[in-house]
Amino acid sequence: MFSAEARPPQVSDLAGLLCGPGQIARFGAGDQARLSIVLPDPARAPAVGTACAATGIPVTTVRTESGALALRTAFRCDLVGLAKAWTRGAPKCVPEGWQLDGPTLRMWALAAGRPDGRGGYLLDLDPDAPETHLPLIAAATRAGLPPARVGDGAALRISGTRRVARLVELVGPVPPGAATAEWPRYWGRTAS
Repeated sequence: MFSAEARPPQVSDLAGLLCGPGQIARFGAGDQARLSIVLPDPARAPAVGTACAATGIPVTTVRTESGALALRTAFRCDLVGLAKAWTRGAPKCVPEGWQLDGPTLRMWALAAGRPDGRGGYLLDLDPDAPETHLPLIAAATRAGLPPARVGDGAALRISGTRRVARLVELVGPVPPGAATAEWPRYWGRTAS
């Protein structure tokens, strides 16, 4: 019911980028918004770009002032709803009672997820938005993926046979262009 393949891609799926290090900002009178994300691994750019385009929102690749690779949209009217839901003033926040579903989780894993080397899976959090961490833990728990916060709160860790199986079910198969080794899967053993 909540898996990534249960429905066609939608703009709301881009909230998965905001679960990680993505940012969204409104412009001018607030009738346009821009989504951007600095990717932890530049090799993810093509797959994330393809997934964004599937929602109808194309992104461009840019270099930040620090030289990091980022993806960003143009300022668009169709991103205003996402911006209103995910911001209170300027800071990013998780909408109250927000439900994490497969398509959103798929986008989060695509942009900022990786195996932990112990049978679990890590989903990076936004270090600049610590107020999002507890609501994201709550949302993951409601989705059947109760996580642990690891690395000084830098990521959520999904571990255990049932939770990893649920994660694999929700995110679906490896998206086109994504690194298979980075995608959630059954590793044969799990950590508790």
